Formats: sequence, structure tokens, C-alpha cells
Amino acid sequence: MTKGDQQTQILASLGIAALNPMQEAAKQAIVQDNDTFLIAPTGSGKTLGFLLPILQLLKPGQATVQCLVLAPTRELALQIEQVWRKMATGHKVNVCYGGHSMETEIKNLSNPPALLIGTPGRITDHITRRTFSPEGIHTLVLDEFDKSLELGFQDEMAFIISTLRNLRKRVLVSATSGISIPNFVGLNNPTTLSFIPEQDSPAGLTIKLVYSEAKDKIDTLFQLLCSLNSEAALIFCNHREAAERTSALLNERGIYSTFYHGGMEQDDRERALILFRNGSVTYLITTDLAARGLDIPEMKHVIHYHLPLQAHEFVHRNGRTARMLASGTAYVILHQNEPRPAYLAKSLETLELPTEVTLPKPPEFVTVYVSGGKKNKLNKVDIVGFFSQKGQLDKGDIGLIEVKDFASFVAVKKDKVNALLNRIKDEKMKGKKYKIELAR
Repeated sequence: MTKGDQQTQILASLGIAALNPMQEAAKQAIVQDNDTFLIAPTGSGKTLGFLLPILQLLKPGQATVQCLVLAPTRELALQIEQVWRKMATGHKVNVCYGGHSMETEIKNLSNPPALLIGTPGRITDHITRRTFSPEGIHTLVLDEFDKSLELGFQDEMAFIISTLRNLRKRVLVSATSGISIPNFVGLNNPTTLSFIPEQDSPAGLTIKLVYSEAKDKIDTLFQLLCSLNSEAALIFCNHREAAERTSALLNERGIYSTFYHGGMEQDDRERALILFRNGSVTYLITTDLAARGLDIPEMKHVIHYHLPLQAHEFVHRNGRTARMLASGTAYVILHQNEPRPAYLAKSLETLELPTEVTLPKPPEFVTVYVSGGKKNKLNKVDIVGFFSQKGQLDKGDIGLIEVKDFASFVAVKKDKVNALLNRIKDEKMKGKKYKIELAR
């Protein structure tokens, strides 16, 4: 198969008609040049922009790690792995991150992947334990490099890079321009590709001000959510405790939300995202952790319950909507006496909220937990077949299915779930009995 045919096949697998200009430029630079610094906004397709040329650089049949991708968060690492798996390249990939079973990771690395993805802390741990050899690594990608610096991973990244003795290519990827690159990276006359637009906001983004009479903005947030036609929204707070409190207060009022922040256990973080992705909850209350690097759908509505201190975080949050050619709205909730940051334009439209409110419609779906996953040889087809035949569900009754290593999560129409659980409680799937219940 030619490289052109392979690329066509990959794009078809990903549901993409053609590469965008940024991806084309990145592909050419990463293959041809030693070092590349790619700067492009959140949601522009940077992951595919560096994975496609990496595929060209991998040699088949080599039993060592050839490319290492470092990502600042577990979620981003998992998202990169997911894109690679969808590309169906034939090259093995593994992902390593804190909160994942070390035993499973060591077992996976005993048969080294061509592509290894991980967070700086966990990859440092593996190098120290000598669970894989860094000798064969010729290409290093530092994804969301600005975020890794912000989170304080300098020491880990410096240590990792110092062990890569045969490194030939370095690729830095950032959503922010103007960052200073530390010496430990070892960049040598990089090709810099900048796709940050001149204006701070995407063309399709509308920003609206919503004034709150009370300092505690929860009533205003409630009214705003009731005015959004039951459409999903991402709501940003500045602190973890505020995200939890806001979610609890909304749930008390009959609005289906969940929270997400860096202080949660990894399983709880993953579950919150699964519930939001599959429509079991409509509103995700989060910190800036969700401003980038998360696999969540395109949002029509982003709400700043609290405003960030930095202008670039405001831009990253807004990058969750109005991507590519889509349109979206970011709402800024301000108390009358709250200081207005300099990065907010003076000419913003003020949104007057209706005084009469109707609660958003409850979600159509709930999430069902299955106690088996990829490592138990279960896949989506198995689950659909089991839920359809034994559970008597129609195709439209089943929503998004996510299969993890040792668990799966299935969105099922709320009005069908009780009958489903009753029908399958004593049934076996692929000859084995699994625990199947409503996800907590």
C-alpha cells in the first residue's frame, strides 16, 4: 500500500475528508526537519497533525519503543492513544499515567510498543524502574508543552530527555504562542509553524455578559441554564470546591450535572467524562483542567461562572466552542461590583435573562456499567448484540458505548433500562457472567 493510500484509509477511519492546512504543514515539517515547534489553537486537530508523520517515521518489525509522546494530563494521553487506535496503523501503542495499574503497564511494556504515550511523572517512573529501554527512541513529542511547564513538569521532562541518547527529532506542540523554551529540551533551529489566528476569538464565537445581582451567582447560573433549550454546557469555576458545590446546588434544583477536577480519583474523573459524553448528564462543572486536552464533544455553550486570572486561560476555555466552522457562545457571569479583567472587551453584548424559567429536560439516557472490557476480550459489537438479543433493546435504545481495559459503559434510554437489567440479570455474555448495573 502506498503512503497516499494509507493516508486515505486513515482519514476514512477517522471520518475526515481531508487534512487541514495546519495538518499538511505539520506533516511535511515533522517528516523532513529535525525539530518542529507547532503552535495551533485547541480543537484544530493537532493530534492528527503529529501522529500522521510519526507513522511515516516508524519502522515495522523493530522490537523497541521508537517514538515517545509526553502529555501533561492523563486525559490527553488517553485521547492521543484513542486517535492512534482509530488510525489502525498496525503499530502497537501503549499509554502510561498515574492512577493506572502499574502491573498492567509493566506487562504491556514487556512487549515494547512502537509508540509510547504517557505523562511525565509516570514515564519517569518507568525509566527509573527500567521497564522499557529508551535506546530505540528516535522521535519525541511534547504535546501541550505550555501546559506541562505550567503544571511544573520541568524536572521530569529534563530527566526523560537526558536518557534519550539516540533522539533525532523533537516536536513541541502548544496552544499558546510566546512561551520560552527551556534549554533541557535541546531544540536546534526548529521549524516554527504558527496557526494562532490574529484575533483572540474564533470567528464563530459570540461572547455575552450576564449580570448577577447577588455575589453568589448560583441563581443567575440556574436562570441561564434554563434558557439554553436543554442543550449541554461546560461551566468553568476557578476552584475544585466551587465546582463540587455548584454541581450539588444545581442537582438540588433539578438540573442534571456532574463535576470534574484534578483532585478526583482517576476512575471518578473518567466516569464524569463518560456520563457527560454520552448524555447521561447535560452539564459539566469543571476547573481549567477541562479547558483543553479532553475528549468531549463540540460545545455550543461555555459558561464562565468565575473568570480566570489569565487571558490565555480565557481563550482556552472559549476554545471548547465555535471550533473550525461551527458557531458557539461563551457567557460571562459578572456581579455588578466584580472587577472586570482587562482581557474582556468593553463592547460585549449584555444578555437579559427571562424571569419565568422552565427546567431543562432531563437527559434521555442513563449509563449502564459492565464489569468487563478489552482485557476480557469484550468489544462494542459483543455488548450491542447482548443488549439487543438478551435485553430486547432496539438500536435506538443504545447510545454511546465506551470499552475500557476492565470495564465498559453503555448509554441506554432511561425508560428502557429497568426492563433491560431485569432481562439480563441471569444471562451470560460470551459464556461469562458479568456484573451489569447502573453506573454510580
